[in-house]
Amino acid sequence: MPLAVYILGLSVFALGTSEFMLSGLLPPIADDMNVSIPQAGLLISAFAIGMVVGAPLLAVATLRLPRRTTLIALISVFGLGQVAGALAPTYEVLFASRVVSALACAGFWAVGAAVAIAMVPVNQRARAMAVMIGGLSVANVLGVPLGAFLGEHFGWRSAFWAVGAASAVALVGVVTRIPHIPLPEKKPELKQELTIYRDRQVWLAIVITALAAGGVFCAFSYLAPLLTDVAGLDSGWVPWILGLFGVGALVGTMVGGRVADAHLFGVLLSGIAASTVFLVALALFASNQVVVIALAFLLGLSAFFTAPALNARMFNVAGAAPTLAGATTTAAFNLGNTTGPWLGGTVIDLDFGFASTAWAGAAMTAVALAAVGMALRLQRGGGTGGGSRSRLIAKSTATGEGRPADAVPQARVPAAERAGTAERAGMADRASTPRGGPSPA
Repeated sequence: MPLAVYILGLSVFALGTSEFMLSGLLPPIADDMNVSIPQAGLLISAFAIGMVVGAPLLAVATLRLPRRTTLIALISVFGLGQVAGALAPTYEVLFASRVVSALACAGFWAVGAAVAIAMVPVNQRARAMAVMIGGLSVANVLGVPLGAFLGEHFGWRSAFWAVGAASAVALVGVVTRIPHIPLPEKKPELKQELTIYRDRQVWLAIVITALAAGGVFCAFSYLAPLLTDVAGLDSGWVPWILGLFGVGALVGTMVGGRVADAHLFGVLLSGIAASTVFLVALALFASNQVVVIALAFLLGLSAFFTAPALNARMFNVAGAAPTLAGATTTAAFNLGNTTGPWLGGTVIDLDFGFASTAWAGAAMTAVALAAVGMALRLQRGGGTGGGSRSRLIAKSTATGEGRPADAVPQARVPAAERAGTAERAGMADRASTPRGGPSPA
């Protein structure tokens, strides 16, 4: 695995901490800004909306720009957004700073994912994405609990200052360790990359990703008030239990990243089914402190166990457009992170209580599970629509015929390894093929 992939994972730690830390800061933000907790929860949705809009928008805007320069600019804007949030005098300014930070975060994710995928063989895609997602997992293990701790003892603004400092460290890593990637001889064509959206499998992948992520974060976004108001735990427990969620996320990412390349649909089915069961259990036993603590770990594990497979699936069905594939995955995850907290806030406003967010989340993951079954059925039947063209172009990429211009980083792989790419791609296809069906790639 190239060192640059690990640097991207370290950068994602800062991005992920900012994205998820508000789950432990909602009560103090609500008190300081004189808004309700559901209104404060909209700050989570604001970040997610910025990610949804920013991922494809910035992927298109930077399609022909040098990748390293783009990453440097985006992580810089993100850091400035954290400073603006820390200094925000009103709720509206804080809301705006979240959107700006999210736009930069989305662009970094989209470009970074395309770079990571292009630098590894096709049979290591899920592992490469697991390294990047590992940054999110570590953010949940260390960053989110630390943010909650800072918010509890030094005010919620201190958490934003800490993320700003982490962004500066990430900037140094990108500047010093991400190699210069030369522009391709043939410029990427937006019209060609947009053809991936003719494929029903691409749209199914979007739906699955959004619902699987949204279901878990529908409950996770309001986990802090659930722990204190329903389970009756002291607020000092919140950082530790959020950290436990992060430990589960880290374990899930490591296991899922290693298994998903060979058993992609198995990971999706088992992981999303487990999330559904855990959410139902959280709704039923929300007042039981021991059960709630255990479920925090299990939800982190199941949610991030599926994350590498969800990323790899999108790159498999949209291999003709690696940049837009990364942007689309980012947008899909954050579409879930938008609708999940919004739905959770809605059921709270309807006076169903904080535990009802778990019921709403379980409904979302159940629909995601049905969508996985539909995608598997389509694949075993050969698929329809524009997907055959996308997969044909993607397969020719692996053999060196018509390599997409955006896959420039492959040029940095040793010649002997490039020569064996086609053979590895074939091995990966056979390893990940469900019985009786074609390869997901």
